[in-house]
Amino acid sequence: MTETQEGAELCFPQLFNTSCRKLTSPWFEVMLIQIFLYSISLLTVALNLLVIISVSHFRQLHTPTNILLLSLAVSDLLVGLVVMPREIFRKTSCWFLGDFVCFLYNYLSSIIPASSIGDMVLISVDRYVAICDPLHYNTRITVKRVKLCVCLCWLCSVSYCFLFVKDDLTQPGRYKSCYGECVFVVDYVLGAVDVVLCFIIPVILILALYLRIFAVAVSQARAMRSHITAVTLQHSVTPKAKKSELKAARNLGVLVLVFLMCFCPFYSFSLAGDSLVTASSASYVLFLLYSNSCLNPVIYALFYPWFRKAVKLIVTLQILQPGSSETNML
Repeated sequence: MTETQEGAELCFPQLFNTSCRKLTSPWFEVMLIQIFLYSISLLTVALNLLVIISVSHFRQLHTPTNILLLSLAVSDLLVGLVVMPREIFRKTSCWFLGDFVCFLYNYLSSIIPASSIGDMVLISVDRYVAICDPLHYNTRITVKRVKLCVCLCWLCSVSYCFLFVKDDLTQPGRYKSCYGECVFVVDYVLGAVDVVLCFIIPVILILALYLRIFAVAVSQARAMRSHITAVTLQHSVTPKAKKSELKAARNLGVLVLVFLMCFCPFYSFSLAGDSLVTASSASYVLFLLYSNSCLNPVIYALFYPWFRKAVKLIVTLQILQPGSSETNML
C-alpha cells in the first residue's frame, strides 16, 4: 500500500527510482495559483496584441519611435503567450513534453528578454537624437533604419542566446536530476558574460543617455522661460515642437524606469550567486521580470492618447471599415 501511494506521487510511476515527485500542495491551492497566473498571462497577451494592431494598422502611427514600441510589444506578447504559461506549467506540475520542447522553451525564454533589452537601448538612442540633435533627427532616424535596427536586434538575440542552450540541444536532459522536470542551467562563465552584456552595459548606456536627455531638457526649459516674452509667431513653432519631444522623452523615460525596476532584481540575483538565492525569492524576481510585459501596455494607456483612441476603434470593430487605416490618431 505504501509503495502504491508513493508511486502515485511520482510524475512517472513506472520509473520509480528516477522519476520526479509531484507537488504536495493542496489541489485547491494549486488551482487558485494557476488561475491567477494564467489570468495575468492572458491579460498580457490581450494588451500587447492591442498595441501591435494599433501600430500596424494605423498608418499615422508608423513612426520610428512607434516601430520600436511595436518590437517591444512583440517581445511582451511572446512573454505572455509562451514564457509565462511555460513557467506556470513547470512550477505547478510535472514536465511531460520531453527534452526537445524543453530546449525550445528555454531558447525562447532567453531570446525574449535579450530582445527587450535591445529595444530599450534603441528607444533611449531614439530619444537622445530627438532631444539632443533635433535638426538631424528626421534624416538620421528613419523608419527604414529603425526597422533594420530592430531586425538586427532580434537576429543578435537569436544568435547570442543559442550559446546558452546549445548543450541542451546536443545533450538533451543533461542537467536533469530526474524525469519530469525541465531545467535551464547556465555555465558560470557564460552567466557572468551575460550579466555584463545584457545588464551592466545596457543599463549604463541607458542611464547615460537619459541623464544627457534630461540635462538638455532642463536647459531648453530655462531658455524657453527666459525668452518667452520675446517669442514671435515665427519662433513659436519651435518651442511647441520641442515641448512635444520633451513630453515623448518623459513618457518613454517612465517606460524605461519601470523596465529597469523589473529587470534589475533578476540580474542582481544573478550577481549574488546561487548561495544567496532561495527558491521563493527566485520565483518572485522572475515573476517581477515577466510582469514588465503586462505593465508596458498599461503605461501606453496612461500616457499615450493615440493608444486609447486606437483601442476604442479596435474594440468597436471600426478598424474593419474601409479606409480606417488613414484615421487621424494624433
